[in-house]
Amino acid sequence: MPKLKKKLKLIDIFAIASGAMVSAGIFILPGIAYSKCSSSVFFAYFLAGLFSIPGVMCIAELVTAMPKAGGGYFFVTRSLGAGVGTVAGILSWFSLILKTSFALYGLSIFCKLLFNLNPKIIEILFCLIFIVINLLGIKKAGKVQVFLIGILFSILIFFIIKGFPFVNVNHFNDFNKVKFSTIFSTAGFIFVSYGGLLKVASLAEEVEYAKILPKGMFFALGAIILIYTILVFIVVGVLPPEKLIKTITPISDAGKVILGELGYILLSIAGIIGFISASNVGIMSASRYPYALSKDGMFFKIFARVNKKFNTPHFSILITGVLII
Repeated sequence: MPKLKKKLKLIDIFAIASGAMVSAGIFILPGIAYSKCSSSVFFAYFLAGLFSIPGVMCIAELVTAMPKAGGGYFFVTRSLGAGVGTVAGILSWFSLILKTSFALYGLSIFCKLLFNLNPKIIEILFCLIFIVINLLGIKKAGKVQVFLIGILFSILIFFIIKGFPFVNVNHFNDFNKVKFSTIFSTAGFIFVSYGGLLKVASLAEEVEYAKILPKGMFFALGAIILIYTILVFIVVGVLPPEKLIKTITPISDAGKVILGELGYILLSIAGIIGFISASNVGIMSASRYPYALSKDGMFFKIFARVNKKFNTPHFSILITGVLII
């Protein structure tokens, strides 16, 4: 039976790990988080990123020792037994299916801001596109991810450079008045913004060298912590408190203040790319769980089949995509 090929490089891991994080956590949540701890919300985003470090360190140890498909499922099975591992694997699979569904829903909402299209058609169309991309091989899916993250980071960095001169320091007057316990609890609330990072471990079997996986994860986390913190700082400094506390599109609204209608469109496109990226990663990583379960004889054998031409677990990808739809 054909096996999965080791084709993912450091840049692919960086793009996949970054793409797994950049979605609703930054394009929707800042306004809601602001209502909890006002102008100190940017510091809460920084803290939430630091909370992710222990998880990355644990996964880094595990993936270098056991670079196998299935990530958390494989580790749990080898430490706690097949029964617990099977439950963990199936739950992880479904959690990623739901996370990807949420990303596709977010994608359709941002598309609706710019185009008058039926959200369901957008969601299903993009899901089908990602299924095809992932069926064609992990290398192609990785290249698509690098391309998406390249465009996304370019837009966000451009927004940051243009946004600093528009920051109103008076919007931060209440920074010292917020209790640390409030900032701490808000960091826990927005911790989900970094939640997709560890799921890249499910692709460990397809990485060229096991040691580049933790490197890619640490680089991605560092980059995202920096970008999130600065982005939210600018959003707080640009948008009036009464507007920020109500909006569910804070980055796009801040873009409109800084660059006018063009900024609104550009940052909405960034939101679309962020959700596209998260959706692609979701299908990519979720499909490896039933594959790993099947390989160990804990799930239907058909999920372990690998396409001879593209070296992808085609049946696992297809069923994962159908469940997302």
